[in-house]
Amino acid sequence: MAMRFWTAVILLTVSLPSFAALQASNPRSNYLLYCSGCHLVNGTGNHPNVPTLHDELGRMLSVPAMRAYLVQIPGAAQAPIDDAALADVINWVLRQWNSETLPVDFEELTLEEVSAARREILADPLAYRIRHWKAFEP
Repeated sequence: MAMRFWTAVILLTVSLPSFAALQASNPRSNYLLYCSGCHLVNGTGNHPNVPTLHDELGRMLSVPAMRAYLVQIPGAAQAPIDDAALADVINWVLRQWNSETLPVDFEELTLEEVSAARREILADPLAYRIRHWKAFEP
């Protein structure tokens, strides 16, 4: 009985640092954990149901309302990471796959704007996208 107890204590002790490391993952790791299931490892998506994360997001940011959209889409808004980690993931995606199409005056999404946008539920992402982006799409 004592052996089982100490085995459990040792396993727990060994597991806690791994759990902490997972919680403190970098943006790429969080992307792989929480986004790549739909958008694939390379961000290409699965057209037409799952959009690519390449180039179009950079162009979208020329329309101010689309900054909030990137946070409010269900996959991002409901990801099991905190607002700071979500901001890091979105900014990583923008730099990784959209650097050529970002507006010249682009500034990374801040923790404050991600927190504010995430609190507002986007009831109809497609309608929002059509209203705010498709009307301006080049």
